[in-house]
Amino acid sequence: MATATSPLLSLSSLSASLPSPSRAPASLSLRAIAPQARLSTSYAAFPIGGFGASASTGRLRRRGLQVVCAAEPPKTGRQPDSVKKRERQNDRHRIRNHARKAEMRTRMKKVFRALEKLRKKADAQPEEIIEIEKMISEAYKAIDKTVKVGAMHRNTGDHRKSRLARRKKAIEIIRGWYVPNAEPAATA
Repeated sequence: MATATSPLLSLSSLSASLPSPSRAPASLSLRAIAPQARLSTSYAAFPIGGFGASASTGRLRRRGLQVVCAAEPPKTGRQPDSVKKRERQNDRHRIRNHARKAEMRTRMKKVFRALEKLRKKADAQPEEIIEIEKMISEAYKAIDKTVKVGAMHRNTGDHRKSRLARRKKAIEIIRGWYVPNAEPAATA
């Protein structure tokens, strides 16, 4: 058991004052001999018998095994300046990234709507696809900017560009405007 001169406290001395394990508190806080030395341990995780807490080392022991407890930092009531700065940066970046992604999605939707309108149009002409290709170019530019600043992974950007190109190619095939690239003749 603990004495006034011993730095070692025993949890078994506290077992009589604690409620039964079924109604145990989530965490048990111990004050050692020195008031500034504070150890926190989970009552449910460790059974009551055979543990001791050392005020000088901040460790719990049971039959040769050691469990090291983290010391609580002093509570000053304010955050460090670096944490506040990081929060401000995160807010700015989140707003900018959201704007970039919104612009990219808007341009993609415009392309999809134009392609759908072209697909449904009965008397569509091959020249009408040129205007859509300009819109696709703008969408590619927005996707590339979003990827470049790190708001989106490059594989996701490639996937979205591929969706635009596939949809355009499908319309060209349906209309009969698609001509595959001619393979260059092998010179031998």
